[in-house]
Amino acid sequence: MNVTVFGGSTPRPGETAYEQAQHLGTLLAKAGHTILRGGYTGTMEAVSRGAAEAGGHVVGITCEEIEAWRPGGANQWVLEERSYKTLRARLYALVDGCDAALALPGGIGTLAEIGVMWSQLQTSGEAPRPLILIGPGWQKALTALIEDHASYIREQDRALLGFAPDTDTAVQMLGTASQA
Repeated sequence: MNVTVFGGSTPRPGETAYEQAQHLGTLLAKAGHTILRGGYTGTMEAVSRGAAEAGGHVVGITCEEIEAWRPGGANQWVLEERSYKTLRARLYALVDGCDAALALPGGIGTLAEIGVMWSQLQTSGEAPRPLILIGPGWQKALTALIEDHASYIREQDRALLGFAPDTDTAVQMLGTASQA
């Protein structure tokens, strides 16, 4: 499968979030998945590194707008780069190009990626693809959103989200979903 992994850009080598993201990349590569990533720093780099070092294929989805805002190109573990002009085009390439998506902890950008993916799953009319959010933060935040806005978020749309406490569980859930 082509698996998109969303996540924050700030973790650095040696930090727990970076190491967990690198482990995720290793697990995905060993399972035979192609990884689609933002292609830059932080968890994007860590997942790319783990996958590349395990022999997996890493596609970095980059864009000119990000590189104008924060100079720097794709990380060294990206094996194939697909560059887009705008952040919007980059985001939709990550969403439209995947068979499943995982989201590591992150900030505003990661939240936007989750929101777009979830909305596309809701409205696309296609068979649902897995969207698995990793870590207690996403579950806490989105459960609060769903509870506070219950009349706006239908039960079948809530069911489009999967929550995993850690990367190992997320990959197990992904394997189960791909066999369904």
